[in-house]
Amino acid sequence: MVRPTAVIGLGRSGVSAARLLHLQGHRVWLLEQRQTPQLHGKAAALRQEGLHVQLNCSLAHLEQLNPQAVVLSPGVCWTAPILVQLRRRGVAVYGETELAWQTMTSAPWIGITGTNGKTTITNMVSHLLQQAGQDAPICGNTGAAATELALECHGGRRPDWLVAELSSFQIEASPTMAPRISIWSTLTPDHLDRHGSFAAYGAIKAALVTRSAIPVLNGDDPQIWRRRPLWPTARWITCRSGTALQPHRQAALSIEEGMVTAPSGPLFSADILPLPGRHNRINMLLATAAALEAGLEPSQIADGLRSFPGVPHRLETIARHQGVTYINDSKATNYDAARTALEALDGPLVLLAGGRAKRGDAHGWLEGIAAKAVAVICYGEAGDAFTAQIQQACPHVVCQWLPGLGEAVPHSHALAVHLGAATVLLSPACASFDQYPDFEARGEHFRALVQGLGDGTPQGHL
Repeated sequence: MVRPTAVIGLGRSGVSAARLLHLQGHRVWLLEQRQTPQLHGKAAALRQEGLHVQLNCSLAHLEQLNPQAVVLSPGVCWTAPILVQLRRRGVAVYGETELAWQTMTSAPWIGITGTNGKTTITNMVSHLLQQAGQDAPICGNTGAAATELALECHGGRRPDWLVAELSSFQIEASPTMAPRISIWSTLTPDHLDRHGSFAAYGAIKAALVTRSAIPVLNGDDPQIWRRRPLWPTARWITCRSGTALQPHRQAALSIEEGMVTAPSGPLFSADILPLPGRHNRINMLLATAAALEAGLEPSQIADGLRSFPGVPHRLETIARHQGVTYINDSKATNYDAARTALEALDGPLVLLAGGRAKRGDAHGWLEGIAAKAVAVICYGEAGDAFTAQIQQACPHVVCQWLPGLGEAVPHSHALAVHLGAATVLLSPACASFDQYPDFEARGEHFRALVQGLGDGTPQGHL
């Protein structure tokens, strides 16, 4: 009998990968380590489609299954000992995104990675292409799972471009993925618990750039810029004058006298994007450089940038209530992303921060708090540690601990009114997994709580 292909994980990407493999004629086993009533119902439905599904099943089960290949969901650790052993024995082990890459060969890919900024850039690039009349769906770490899109393409869809947000988890398990255009936005420490070191994390990101035909890179990020000898033909952007990159490189795009400027001359105003912050200028330049490489005219790009609405959960204005503006930055899952949000906004503000902490350097984040915040409410698993850090580093800032957003949001309103802050900012600097399944769920809870402020919900007290 033909040895099966094992798919690990009964989430969205695992299910779509299993369905794609089944459609391609593989004998598929879908393995899931958890078991809940909902998963039992999901497994029963998948079995009706001809898939083998096993719940409450650890990775050790792969030994007796003896698969010819193993396809991983992004949450499955690439370096798990059983997976390392299988690779050494010659078993093909790869990620769900790699399966999509091998399947969707009819359209060129634009792969976007980076510690921060990649979701905004991914949405911006897709928006520019779509506004110019091209079919450019988003997949990967945001939007559809890559294999979900591959299933659509199997049914006859032929996009002009595939715009893929790619996390380090997805790149690590996609050894042959080679996008036509790659974008690398930023590099700061993240996911060190999984990758072991900052050097290993950076090397994973760099591998994608090396395999791509046209790298588009952020020359204002010192960690990316120091790797410039690796990519002599890369397109580099800078928010500064183009002379900032010389004599090492000529900037593909820079800002000269308030204009986005290419070597051929000015293209359009640097203030065209209706989003705050220097980081969004960098995002705009990276997306513009990729769009130019994809064949768009500067006038098409300018029109698309003017109409770009931004991304949910990333400096998203939720509401204005009694003179206070509420901003949802739930996507800020590390110190650097949260620092960027503080830099982008005017103070004084009340900050909500907390969740499951990640390893990283909090120095710049604490400086941002000192400069912009009049009060911080810390919550969740990191609440105690954050409170101690902030009270020590920022003694002039009011700092309080509350269990969760349910208590923090109404109290933040009372603090903002009392202290004269015009903004309440949710920018957690943490993963969400202590209290929420993902940052989207956290952001949606914040939205609901803010909307409840105006309907008689208690407003908190000092």
